[in-house]
Amino acid sequence: MRLRFALFCLLFGVLLFGVALWAQAPDRSKPPAPGPAPALKLPTIQKRQLANGLRVWIVELHEVPVAQVNLVVLSGSADDPPGKYGVASLTAAMLEEGAGSRSALEIADAVDFLGADLSSTSGVDSAAVRLHVPVARLADALPIMADVALRPTFPKDELERLRLERLTTLLQARDDPGTIGSLAFSRVLYGDAHRYGTMTMGTSDTIASFTREDLRAFYAATFRPDNAALLVVGDVVPDTVLSLLESSFGGWKTQATTAGRVKLPATAEPARREVYLIDKPGAAQSQIRIGWIGVPRSTPDYFPIQVMNTILGGAFSSRLNLNLREKHGYTYGAGSSFDMRAAAGPFSASAGVQTDKTSESLKEFFNELNAILQPVPADELARAKSYLSLRFPGGFETTGDISRRLEDALAYRLPDDYFSKYVQNIEAVTAADVQRVAQKYIQPDRLAVVVVGDNKKIESGIRALNLGPIKPMTVDDVFGPAPALNR
Repeated sequence: MRLRFALFCLLFGVLLFGVALWAQAPDRSKPPAPGPAPALKLPTIQKRQLANGLRVWIVELHEVPVAQVNLVVLSGSADDPPGKYGVASLTAAMLEEGAGSRSALEIADAVDFLGADLSSTSGVDSAAVRLHVPVARLADALPIMADVALRPTFPKDELERLRLERLTTLLQARDDPGTIGSLAFSRVLYGDAHRYGTMTMGTSDTIASFTREDLRAFYAATFRPDNAALLVVGDVVPDTVLSLLESSFGGWKTQATTAGRVKLPATAEPARREVYLIDKPGAAQSQIRIGWIGVPRSTPDYFPIQVMNTILGGAFSSRLNLNLREKHGYTYGAGSSFDMRAAAGPFSASAGVQTDKTSESLKEFFNELNAILQPVPADELARAKSYLSLRFPGGFETTGDISRRLEDALAYRLPDDYFSKYVQNIEAVTAADVQRVAQKYIQPDRLAVVVVGDNKKIESGIRALNLGPIKPMTVDDVFGPAPALNR
């Protein structure tokens, strides 16, 4: 009897436990509601400077014994002199190809021995030399980084190798519809006399013409302590790391007369919608680019634009992607973006679509571009703001992530409270704000349309849409003459 009673109690307990679990089971009949944005606890940015005036920003993160050190130079491809397009990009690439007493291979060997990563790069508005290293080897790695950043030798044989690589890349790009479409779009908006109308790496003519003296001149004019800053993120003690930085970078002096930043010419928006067709016989897809000149990073409408573009084409669940990919199956992905730079970069909506669905895709693009001008439903607005707010802390997970955020803060002179107030500013955006910026910055009747594809299969359908005057372009119109490769 006691055994039976014990078994009964056990079974009854299991039954009660099962009922409790059933009562707590999640409701799978609808998606769960998003929770609040996770709290973002940003470490303090400690701002110092070296004896030569070079600014130093330090962020202490002691969880992992590594350090990220970035030297940011506040000049990029937008500062290329006329006739020298591509010199900033090539100069940055050459920094690692020989510096101080080391060759390119010796630099690579020394960095690998320390378990570090060292790279140099150039963007539109800034350039950077970036070092990631175990803290225990920081003192050994900083002199190598300083050689690369401060004492490049620009070896002739390495210059010729990079020149050939870049000319080869340009030659290959002439056969890639996606690259053709993107460059043609920039050329249509800005023209070949504006820096934004040409590839960052330059043209075949400029790349072929660069000399070591051109690179040295650009380097001397832009790589200066008064035009740069050091960012240090990681397991460091400020006073200790400042002493190391002083030893490696404190002797850096300006090598040339300070030059003002290149002022890019103003460019007018298109007065009417026009369609530019670039024939690519046999293309499996048509590459579509639609847009016009957008806004600079300094725009006061930054946060409303972020929310509006998230709804339109800035996320996988955006209207453009749900329409062209999920609903119609015309593309693997469609989206839109505002490329915000120191000067106004382009707004573009883009996709690679099935050749036989090119005109249908264009129709759906303009359906969505017109629809975004109307009031946005409350639930869609809430989802877009949640998307931006909930993913924001993910940009501060590693030392590299944080250093890149600080690079943006430097290059675009963001306020000190920008990161701490980001979520608050996103949540403050209203439906009226979204409609206002959509109507101001997206005017479908004035957008340029670029399509790269097989004209025999797509032109008649595009003409039937009556989007506007159709202007043919060639690959040579976009890239200029094909480069000659002299080995």
